[in-house]
Amino acid sequence: MAKPSKTAPTPLTVRMRRAYFDCSFGQLHVRTAFPGTGGFDELVTLFCLHAAHGSSRTFGRFLPEIADLRSVYAPDLPGCGESDPSPQSTSVEAATAIFDLARDLRLKQIDLLGFQSGATVAMELAAAHAELVRRLVLISTPTADKLPALRQPALILRTRHDGPEGLPRLKAALPQAKIVEVSEYADDLFEAAPHTLAKEIGAFLART
Repeated sequence: MAKPSKTAPTPLTVRMRRAYFDCSFGQLHVRTAFPGTGGFDELVTLFCLHAAHGSSRTFGRFLPEIADLRSVYAPDLPGCGESDPSPQSTSVEAATAIFDLARDLRLKQIDLLGFQSGATVAMELAAAHAELVRRLVLISTPTADKLPALRQPALILRTRHDGPEGLPRLKAALPQAKIVEVSEYADDLFEAAPHTLAKEIGAFLART
């Protein structure tokens, strides 16, 4: 009697949505992605923060890859995309808007991914609300003369645009950081390698 053939598992469908949320400066436009299982609380929610002069469109190909097991929110930061501006357009104000979003969603903890100046916003939020931010993923991080000292575990991805001069300051600010060189990529990282990127970041975020 022939053995029954094994049926390949059906791939989960990630659900994509767009919505508006209130914040201190008006409304934030947010792209969301959820696992097809609808398991919003299975893993810590991830927020993705884009670079200045960009928008949540940056993560268009990345969101379906990283949201297979966790819910993900990619807001247009204040004054970008379809979000209302803040008075001074500073990273501190942007961090306040993201804190408002997390509070509106009643999230006790989040993970943060920040790209370029979005990494600065992520660090501001992690410093101001350490109890909220569990882990950080920082990509092409601007290295200002003074960076907040953070205790959260962090993954730092360095593209070919990142010079060596700011690395000591990053290591001092994030002593628990894991640093990975992705020098084959530049500004096209999320377009060129969304699956590879999601695998690397997902593995880091899944650690206990």
